Amino acid sequence: MHRYLVMPQSWRSSGRRMAHCVTLVQLSISCDHLIDKDIGSKSDPLCVLLQDVGGGSWAELGRTERVQNCSSPEFSKTLQLEYHFETVQKLRFGIYDIDNKTPELRDDDFLGGAECSLGQIVSSQVLTLPLMLKPGKPAGRGTITVSAQELKDNRVVTMEVEARNLDKKDFLGKSDPFLEFFRQGDGKWHLVYRSEVIKNNLNPTWKRFSVPVQHFCGGDPRTPIQVRCSDYDSDGSHDLIGTFHTSLAQLQAVPAEFECIHPEKQQKKKSYKNSGTICVKICRVETEYSFLDYVMGGCQINFTVGVDFTGSNGDPSSPDSLHYLSPTGVNEYLMALWSVGSVVQDYDSDKLFPAFGFGAQVPPDWQVSHEFALNFNPSNPYCAGIQGIVDAYRQALPQVRLYGPTNFAPIINHVARFAAQAAHQGTASAPREALAQTVLAEVPTQLVSYFRAQGWAPLKPLPPSAKGPAQAPQA
Repeated sequence: MHRYLVMPQSWRSSGRRMAHCVTLVQLSISCDHLIDKDIGSKSDPLCVLLQDVGGGSWAELGRTERVQNCSSPEFSKTLQLEYHFETVQKLRFGIYDIDNKTPELRDDDFLGGAECSLGQIVSSQVLTLPLMLKPGKPAGRGTITVSAQELKDNRVVTMEVEARNLDKKDFLGKSDPFLEFFRQGDGKWHLVYRSEVIKNNLNPTWKRFSVPVQHFCGGDPRTPIQVRCSDYDSDGSHDLIGTFHTSLAQLQAVPAEFECIHPEKQQKKKSYKNSGTICVKICRVETEYSFLDYVMGGCQINFTVGVDFTGSNGDPSSPDSLHYLSPTGVNEYLMALWSVGSVVQDYDSDKLFPAFGFGAQVPPDWQVSHEFALNFNPSNPYCAGIQGIVDAYRQALPQVRLYGPTNFAPIINHVARFAAQAAHQGTASAPREALAQTVLAEVPTQLVSYFRAQGWAPLKPLPPSAKGPAQAPQA
């Protein structure tokens, strides 16, 4: 299969390294007794996960959702990271009270943090730590609890759920219902999914959602599942509408209907039937292919290079120019080529890469071209390996005049034509350690998203997969 990756103009290095094939773990996070920063209400906490990358620097790995008006939140969004047994992976958890919509955390109240290693979490399975405002200063009685689960099942369960005739809970309106799904394990109920809130509606249809099967039921379709339907209140005092118990196996028997039962009403009223009906319209288990699934299934990367020869790069004879060749014979463009190309070439069988330039006046007529072959052979712009691209670039640089404007659309269209042809022929392919993280880190996600949208599975068959209380959602 073939798809294409265009490398745009110039870019600078990143010190991070691409991931190797390692074990993925999923962290579930909850907190207790958080300090309150909001006047007249509780805090709106969110958890940020950081990892020590050396040199006193920390890199953000992910964030949970924000839970409104809650001092003991259980976050439904899990955070995933790679587990390397051979290294000490220092982690930092930060809890913040979020009162605005900006992604920056400097303007949000810090509720406490905790540090540990991923090894501590994995070996403990469930680890509870005190939250600290700074070394030696506890954040009240606040604690954070983190549990880890290995992601060894790449299946996901996708569901679409609606309700009918829910109880009216609001005095001046109907109800603002949302759903929560809990998995039974270790004698407790663990939150696995929380839906959005649908305002003022007794017959809501919630958005379709997907949850990893490993997270949803531990990989066992018979694991008890509790579903709670509640009426959202902005102060966090949500009213239970009703609940029912089921399992993934039962949910898959679509269309499936379940009576939403409020235990107290059922005990008090002999005539009580239910507080509404929950209807599962869609419940299917599918394999969610990863980047490695596609690569190991036969996918290859075809690498196309586009080099910016516009005047904005500066005079190539000046040390300030991105095109300036240092006494050692390198520049920013060549470092980018080596960094990205040395990674991508491992996934291309023929090691032949088309390379183009744009934004320069080219011989012999010195007209501006936005799509010229670096080797000046328009009928065969392919270069043999990364060294071939480097050689072609070094030869082309003194033969062209930097000009403008910046227009790389022709090169993208050129690649798109090849990609469309490959897709039409059913040979689509798509798009590992380096400075290239800036470009390459996006490739797996883009590839998987595109293939998933097309409904394509890896070419080679994969082995079967191994089996392995209410809080405030964002309104």
